[in-house]
Amino acid sequence: MAGNEANRAATRRRRQLWAGVLALVGLVLLVIGVTVADGVAAWVEVVVAILLLVTSYVVQHLARRETVYRPDERR
Repeated sequence: MAGNEANRAATRRRRQLWAGVLALVGLVLLVIGVTVADGVAAWVEVVVAILLLVTSYVVQHLARRETVYRPDERR
């Protein structure tokens, strides 16, 4: 059981890391799209940034779901 618990913790940390990376890239693209880019490029960057931020939220939700909603006997 200890190995399984360690594996879950590593998976959760990895998912949270990826969520953070996606959020950071999304925010950078959003700032560039709103301030620097012009025309169609700005809209493309803003749309991609929003998609990255939503994906980041989903990945983070999946990582937290395993911790919050697991049965009480394993906590």
